[in-house]
Amino acid sequence: MIKKIMTLAAIFMLCVMGTQAQVLKGADLEKYAKQRYGDRWVDAATNLASSLVLDKNQSLTYQEIIEAPGKTKSQLYVALNYWATATFKDKQAITLNDKDAGCIIISSTLKDIAEHTGTINSYSVSITPVIRIDIKDGRIRVTFTVQNYDILRDISGGFLSGLVTNVDDRTYGDSKRKAEDKTNANLYDEQWEIARHYPFVDKDPQKRTCSKALVMTHAYSNAIMDKVKEAVRNGLVGNDDDNW
Repeated sequence: MIKKIMTLAAIFMLCVMGTQAQVLKGADLEKYAKQRYGDRWVDAATNLASSLVLDKNQSLTYQEIIEAPGKTKSQLYVALNYWATATFKDKQAITLNDKDAGCIIISSTLKDIAEHTGTINSYSVSITPVIRIDIKDGRIRVTFTVQNYDILRDISGGFLSGLVTNVDDRTYGDSKRKAEDKTNANLYDEQWEIARHYPFVDKDPQKRTCSKALVMTHAYSNAIMDKVKEAVRNGLVGNDDDNW
């Protein structure tokens, strides 16, 4: 048992340390999620559901206050601004960066956290969490929020999709054609509200897909919280202090 716990910790630390300067990759995240929650996604989502509560906007929100004794608001802002800039390479990812207010807001997409090939359609699931960091002297508050799963649905990607001749028969759920995308008529962009899918509703045609998406989202929130803690306590590279 002790050996298993040590192995889990080692895998996660490799994922975190190896990705300090980049967004955590889906493959690394899946290894971490499987080690922590198992690879039976529906069972894992069911188990997690008992501890998850949607906020007033029907979003999945995680919040944690991290203590940083002896560090000023300015010091914490510099460390976290450095971490955010180095971690999220998309220039549009940092949507707010206000030193005076002590607030950094990040919105960055993690692609392909779950995939599924069904009878008619295939799906690829991504998420775009909003990560808000509020900073005070000696403490920070991290809020991680996801309201929707971002879906790329391929109506030609299912096992039997070639047998369907009526395009109207291939539309499904709350699908919406991407208005500006004229390159592939088989691809649809969708947003699935987390509150309307498993495990928050029992009867869900996308139960397996959404179960994995939920577990991966939960795992990503844990990874982000731990990476922020590491940046606060030890800096981005481990020697970000004034002794130089």
